[in-house]
Amino acid sequence: MADTHTHDPIDDFLSRNDAVLHEGRLGLLANMTSWSSTRGCYLWDALSRRGNLQRVFAPEHGLFAELQDQLPQDARVYRDLGIEAEVVSLYGDTEDSLTVTSAHLADLDALVVDLQDVGARYYTFATTLSYVFDRVAADGSKLDVWILDRPNPCGRYVEGIALAEEHESFVGRPGLPHRHGLTTAELASFYQEVTGADVTLHVLPCLHPFEWHDPVSPSPNMPTANTARVYAGGCLLEGTNLSEGRGTTRPFEIFGASWLSPLMREEPPREIGAVLRPLRFVPTFHKFGNELCHGWQIHLTDASDPSRYPSLRHMLKLLRWIKDRAPEFRWRTEKYEFRSDRPAIELLAADPRLLDYLEGRADAQSLHDALEEGEEAWLRTGAKYLRYEGALRRIPVGETST
Repeated sequence: MADTHTHDPIDDFLSRNDAVLHEGRLGLLANMTSWSSTRGCYLWDALSRRGNLQRVFAPEHGLFAELQDQLPQDARVYRDLGIEAEVVSLYGDTEDSLTVTSAHLADLDALVVDLQDVGARYYTFATTLSYVFDRVAADGSKLDVWILDRPNPCGRYVEGIALAEEHESFVGRPGLPHRHGLTTAELASFYQEVTGADVTLHVLPCLHPFEWHDPVSPSPNMPTANTARVYAGGCLLEGTNLSEGRGTTRPFEIFGASWLSPLMREEPPREIGAVLRPLRFVPTFHKFGNELCHGWQIHLTDASDPSRYPSLRHMLKLLRWIKDRAPEFRWRTEKYEFRSDRPAIELLAADPRLLDYLEGRADAQSLHDALEEGEEAWLRTGAKYLRYEGALRRIPVGETST
């Protein structure tokens, strides 16, 4: 079997002998992770040279992840790239900008998708793909979708509870738990079923679907595989007035605040697979930009399987612990991902039982029971979308869990 480091999925895709791919009118949903190290070009360049690329759809953060979170992009900035196709921004100033229009798809023979996901439902690239399925279903049309599947760095482990309809947002598709254990192509199968879209999926599978060695970071605050492994819990920090480490070289692994100094003399909750290293840091931008912060860095300790860290469970306990001890702690109240009708933490935690725990209305046993129930349900639901070996698994509660 070819080694992960030398396998080039784009080269495989471009070498396929398929009339639609060579002569049909194609759309491409991708960003800079769609880079061929073998050919030394982006997929949009290769397809543009073929002359049959009609449209490029740019997800949140832009084609090159040049934009930070929640910053709108204007597709006109890509006019100097020499792409012989229309470039469409799917993250603009309004919620309507997040989805394709009927006209965007009407003249396409196929849509090619090459996006690196990181295994958590908050990560918006997969949500953008799901909105394409929504459009196809709403229009009653048909669409061929080619997916260059890429690894899930968090493996088959699952965490959390399936999202209810009332908590739907750009950071949460109904039916998905916080950490789902699926690859992009497997997520596409889930979206196909829940939307009822008449989509024909063509998948170029991963050789090693749970080993991520790609040197191209998928978004500006996702630099390493370990970042992805803490993200299922770390993203909850976005719903607070704590820094999630944006403006540092280790976002989501580093977190804290300028007012946390008194807590540094206490021992925070522990979990299997990680240790917390107390530290001071100065974010160069975002929350507490250029201010001295006190906090911790999450270090993964299971060298044999670093994805076996219950990030969600740990962060829920850490937030409850900080909230109970730091009078300065607040939930975020500003508009978040185009939603102002609910606090960000409600969109992210998105389950009454988890919110009750965070607010001190439920104890640790209630949290454990809620997670166990939700995860066991997803093991049954998610199993039918699997394309690769290895069953979905829960992370065991270890003796060091407190």
